Amino acid sequence: MKPDLFQSPDYYLLDDLLTEEHKLVRDSARAWVKKEVSPIIEEYAQKAEFPKQIIKGLGEIGGFGPYIPEEYGGAGLDQISYGLIMQEIERGDSGVRSTSSVQSSLVMYPIWKYGNEEQRVKYLPKLATGEYMGCFGLTEPNYGSDPGSMITNFKDMGDHYLLNGAKMWISNAPFADIAIVWAKNEEGRIHGLIVERGMEGFTTPETHNKWSLRASSTGELIFDNVKVPKENLLPNKSGLGAPLGCLDSARYGIAWGAIGAAMDCYDTALRYAKERIQFDKPIAGTQLQQKKLAEMITEITKAQLLTWRLGVLRNEGKATTAQISMAKRNNVDMAIHIAREARQMLGGMGITGEYSIMRHMMNLESVITYEGTHDIHLLITGMDITGIPAFK
Repeated sequence: MKPDLFQSPDYYLLDDLLTEEHKLVRDSARAWVKKEVSPIIEEYAQKAEFPKQIIKGLGEIGGFGPYIPEEYGGAGLDQISYGLIMQEIERGDSGVRSTSSVQSSLVMYPIWKYGNEEQRVKYLPKLATGEYMGCFGLTEPNYGSDPGSMITNFKDMGDHYLLNGAKMWISNAPFADIAIVWAKNEEGRIHGLIVERGMEGFTTPETHNKWSLRASSTGELIFDNVKVPKENLLPNKSGLGAPLGCLDSARYGIAWGAIGAAMDCYDTALRYAKERIQFDKPIAGTQLQQKKLAEMITEITKAQLLTWRLGVLRNEGKATTAQISMAKRNNVDMAIHIAREARQMLGGMGITGEYSIMRHMMNLESVITYEGTHDIHLLITGMDITGIPAFK
């Protein structure tokens, strides 16, 4: 893989909208990605393995729960800082960002928001450093876009709960120490349970043969009469709104992350086009290539403005689920189109591991589907503006 020469595009001077802290957090994450992720990520993607040695560094740059209060081991940063960290990590690789945003938004967030003080103190500091790694069990083999129909369930056995069911497409599952599992009680109400590795009947088989997110570890969660202590139930929120609240946080992070992948593809294509000579001049001097590059920087700039504004709304507690859906859908779609155009600009070189573009392109095929598919997010926006749900 070529050396990481990434330079971040900022066509509308968005840095002027950021605080000094925002820029420091972002630049620290960027430097870490260049040093620790870029040199190894192609090798790990090729062999379909998650580079576990980067976990400690992810914790150090704020990759795990940066908005969690300092009293629980987090950095106490705002939502824009969280977004910028996700942008920089995904600029390196979507799979690494998946590890980070699952730990932050889908494991630490529900313990912080829906857990009790004992659970926060027990788990959050170790999750913040990466000593504990977590995963999030919502999607099932037969229920993806319709999670409310889940069949994973638990029964009250007096001194414990008995958990049965299965979850699928779970990032971090094969090596996770804990899982936040969403299951129905005997009345059909959805609750969150903290399931720990080592509990009898709990297994996490790995998912193989992926063409996407190859440097991320994906698996299933299987629960066969797992005895879960009663103190492991998240007490402060139940119903489908509880896991969907976590997904709001994760989707917000993805909206920023996708910009990172798009920036990397644009920056690679721009540099290549200036250096690649055909017909006695750089291909960057041809109208068709300039059209591609001009459209890329336009779409990246629009996404940056959309997502910065969403970050302000998140900080103010005003961002709606539908606003987050719009940004997730728009930005991932933008990134996947830029990856495809950038791949074409590099010709045959674009499909090799010497450049990051094809890896981003394949990764984004997962990102456009997970945490709400491209079409489901469209229907969320449609329901929001018309007041009529069109899901069924």
